[in-house]
Amino acid sequence: MVEQGLIRAAQAGDRDALITLLREIEGHVYKTAFYILHNEQDALDASQEALIRVYTKIGSYEEKAQFKTWVQRIVTNICIDKFRRTKPTVSIEEHEMVFKDKSNVEREVMSGYLAEDIREAIDQLPEHHRTVIVLRYLQDLSYNEIADCLDLPLNTVKSYLFRARQQLQNRLQEYQKGGVSG
Repeated sequence: MVEQGLIRAAQAGDRDALITLLREIEGHVYKTAFYILHNEQDALDASQEALIRVYTKIGSYEEKAQFKTWVQRIVTNICIDKFRRTKPTVSIEEHEMVFKDKSNVEREVMSGYLAEDIREAIDQLPEHHRTVIVLRYLQDLSYNEIADCLDLPLNTVKSYLFRARQQLQNRLQEYQKGGVSG
């Protein structure tokens, strides 16, 4: 209920309440943008654009949907627009691995490979499947919240998630087979 008080105060023109609200959501906004766009700079740009849009449109927010769903819809739409305007690029980042215990080295390495395979498999999904996977599993939105956020029928969201999970499973099995024979 604290969030609702901040929202009402922000809508009434309380700048401090609006800034507090924006600070509370900025991490979630960036996380969504990064997982959809897979590029830090693009995610920062999209996050900034989304926060500005929330800042300027807070007066139009209606309590029909949850505030986080409204914000996720804004950031998701910005990311989708940005994704459509630019061709996706693949960035290869080197990650430094720090091992605390030598007995866990193999498990750490395998865990790193699995996480990399999962990220790569998600990257290869069609845009609409990737978006629902990000919103469901990385942002922990319910099916109904995803439907509201993307303005899709609930059954379409369920269908996209089902197909996306199938595609991920197939790709991960291919990686596993490739890793064994390669």
